[in-house]
Amino acid sequence: MIDPLVPPFVPVLAVALLLPLVGRRTGHALGVLATALVVPYVWLVPGGEHLPTLLFGFDAVLFNVDGFSRVMGVIFGFIGSVAVLYSWASDADAVQTAFALGYVGTSLGAVFGGDWLTLIFFWELMAVTSTLLVWHYGGRAVRAGFRYALFHGIGGTLLLGAVVWHYAEAGTFLFTGAGMAGVVAPVLAAVGIGVNVGFVGLHAWLPDTYPRPHVAASVFLCVYTTKTGVYGMFRAFPDGELAIAYMGGLMAVFGASMALLQGDMRRLLSYHIQSQVGYMIAGVGLGGALATAGAFGHVFNHILYKSLLFMTVGVVIYRTGEEHLDDLGGLAGKLPVTAGAFLVAALSIAGFPGFNGFVSKGMVIAAAHEEHLDVLWYLLLAGGVGTFLSFIKLGYYVFLHGEYEGDVEVANRGQQVAMVSVAALCVLYGLYPSALYALLPGADSLEYTAYTLGHVEEGLILAALGVVGFAVLKKPLNRIGKVPDVDSLYNPLALYGTRALVVGVTELYAAVDGAVVAFTSAVSRSVRDPETLVDRLGAGGRGSAEATDDSDGATGDLRAGVGTSILLVAVMVVLALLVVL
Repeated sequence: MIDPLVPPFVPVLAVALLLPLVGRRTGHALGVLATALVVPYVWLVPGGEHLPTLLFGFDAVLFNVDGFSRVMGVIFGFIGSVAVLYSWASDADAVQTAFALGYVGTSLGAVFGGDWLTLIFFWELMAVTSTLLVWHYGGRAVRAGFRYALFHGIGGTLLLGAVVWHYAEAGTFLFTGAGMAGVVAPVLAAVGIGVNVGFVGLHAWLPDTYPRPHVAASVFLCVYTTKTGVYGMFRAFPDGELAIAYMGGLMAVFGASMALLQGDMRRLLSYHIQSQVGYMIAGVGLGGALATAGAFGHVFNHILYKSLLFMTVGVVIYRTGEEHLDDLGGLAGKLPVTAGAFLVAALSIAGFPGFNGFVSKGMVIAAAHEEHLDVLWYLLLAGGVGTFLSFIKLGYYVFLHGEYEGDVEVANRGQQVAMVSVAALCVLYGLYPSALYALLPGADSLEYTAYTLGHVEEGLILAALGVVGFAVLKKPLNRIGKVPDVDSLYNPLALYGTRALVVGVTELYAAVDGAVVAFTSAVSRSVRDPETLVDRLGAGGRGSAEATDDSDGATGDLRAGVGTSILLVAVMVVLALLVVL
């Protein structure tokens, strides 16, 4: 046991607070160190160690170590240190990196929490810190950040509802190994977490947000929110859920298809986050040892190659100022290290034999095949073809086709170190799958061989279909303009619907206010001048003869009128009280 047991988010958040105060160079160095130390720390803490505490008066576990949280901590810590180095090399300011480290720290808090209350607490903080990271860049990132915050606010609220409902059913917030209890809590959890992982229909925040901020911020953003969501989905459904598995298959196909239609580089990569997370969600939904190990193996591998893709594209943007494929071309000779790193990342995400994506993606596909879920199996294979198509397109138009006219400097030393270190791991875990298996929960009982003739053939066939498909579709794809997504429907609906609601409420308030004012004025006039009220009511009361009588009985008429007025005022007051109450 490591004594004292300190949650790994503590030093990371401490450096996040210090970073703007100690200077950019020193602050980034501390950030690299704090995140890098997370890796050996969480690896050395024995499984089963935990730090019980009270949170809001309830039993909670602030730091819980098992095989699932450990693998998340290892990759979160490693890529956090690489991303901080890349941020420093890409001229990110100290405040931006401080927000990024806050994001890393809160994500670590979420995956190492041993109960639902701790998880949702850090889940919401993670949404806040990531929103601040987006907003810090200003410009177009601000409006995208508002939409991002709105989505994650809704998702977090649904998940909180699931947590409360689970507590009502189970009587505890602690993880029990059985997932969400009852009937309602699992549904709320699936939808709430579904926002974070990018369920089809709930995904539009992802391609809307990630292309907007600083290129270094995108490297952090592509890692933590969606993968913490996969972890949360596993905690909610540790034994799997077939409907979630099929949603994962739809995500794989939809994300790859939308990515193929994009011209903005980071928007293309963002859709592929949804697609690749689909494989992870499919693995979680399938359940079982192979599928679950494949899901977490793909989390690990995806963080490597997706961060590498955002780093390579970030270098292109950093050096050229261009983000669209139409404005680039022929950069392989001008940015050789960047082009090489991109090639490794592209082959990894596509699942080409010899690279890490082939291993983990193959595990999920094999699990679907073993369960004889043919529809899901074909969806996952189709997503693989779409991935090859997308990255052939991206690599061709950025690094091979045409010629960029401007002057381009190569990636600086810090950017190169960051890219090459991650690219090396993509190859290592692809060539030596046993090194990946050793990191995964349940590795001792895992029975899977990545490099069988059937698996390799499958990978090569998908690659060949991608090459042929791109050759056939290249010209039609060039003629496609901006392709709308679901946000083109609900963004205007939300805007005009909210405006109509505000106008309707305002007009209703004005009408009620006018009626109350008129009623009050009438009551006030009756009290001040009861004779006028009597005169107005006289014709319908005692008749015209009494109303026009000018004899000596006028005094008697006045007293009768006052009594009537008092009666009317009393009635009005009672009615007013009934309306108010």
